[in-house]
Amino acid sequence: MSDSVHVFGASGRAGAALCRALLAGGRAFVPVVRDAAKWRALGLPGEARIADAGDPASLAACLKDARRVVSFAHASHSASVLAAATRADCRFVLIGSTRRFTRWPDAHGDGVIAGEAAFLASGRNGVMLHPTMIYGAGRDDTVGRLAAMLRRLPVVPLPGGGRALVQPIHEADVVRCVLAALERDWVGPRTLVVAGPAAMTYADFVCAVAAAVGLPRPRIVPVPVAPLVALAPVTALLPFLPRINAHEVRRLTEDKAFAIDEMIAALRVQPMPLEEGFRLTFATPPTPPAPSTQPAAPPSPH
Repeated sequence: MSDSVHVFGASGRAGAALCRALLAGGRAFVPVVRDAAKWRALGLPGEARIADAGDPASLAACLKDARRVVSFAHASHSASVLAAATRADCRFVLIGSTRRFTRWPDAHGDGVIAGEAAFLASGRNGVMLHPTMIYGAGRDDTVGRLAAMLRRLPVVPLPGGGRALVQPIHEADVVRCVLAALERDWVGPRTLVVAGPAAMTYADFVCAVAAAVGLPRPRIVPVPVAPLVALAPVTALLPFLPRINAHEVRRLTEDKAFAIDEMIAALRVQPMPLEEGFRLTFATPPTPPAPSTQPAAPPSPH
């Protein structure tokens, strides 16, 4: 099994997408999951190994023969526990998040920062990829939730009118980046941002989502940050609103734009344009929900 790719978190959306790509390429993989039933429900081949990041003994047993490990577990614990559970010559591809660059980190962002620091301090060979907002899973991701909201609401309140920049990347391109990273002989630990081809304002992004699902251009209403922050807890109580917290509202005001020269040079991946990604994402549109006229705060970008 030494040439197999051990995929930690294989039953999740991104982990399953990687397993399908490995299968299509004739590459052997070992799924490592917490829930065997969830893995079997995917209908993918391979007997899953059961482990939990909080149980070092189970993890060490699952990864004792691993030479290449991809982890979709949260970066806060994946770096340290995987390094402790694997051979010294094991190479890693870990998934972080560009949330580690935010000015308003929450528990998730703090965890990514801690995970990156642990990985860099480990001296192990590999790379931690920091994706921007990932889209491509239809109704299940940020883009899908935004499309569902736009079907209900003709008005989108955005702090600052949505002038902040976003640079989303399609899930298929993230998988391509992981596959390319697996083929590199990394010397020591590295970090690398992976992002879409170009940044755009969040307002333009919202309008592009509307156009992709055949809706008219929504009305973008500029609103101050403070009222949206104050109202954020209410979204957890109202099922017709997308849930958003105060940290996410604040992140709607900061630019999330990144140069991708290093990504292209290191991985040889040219990310697809947003229009192409939306064609793939909305190839089978979901059933429209009942209309509403109440404005709501939009789902937050990464």
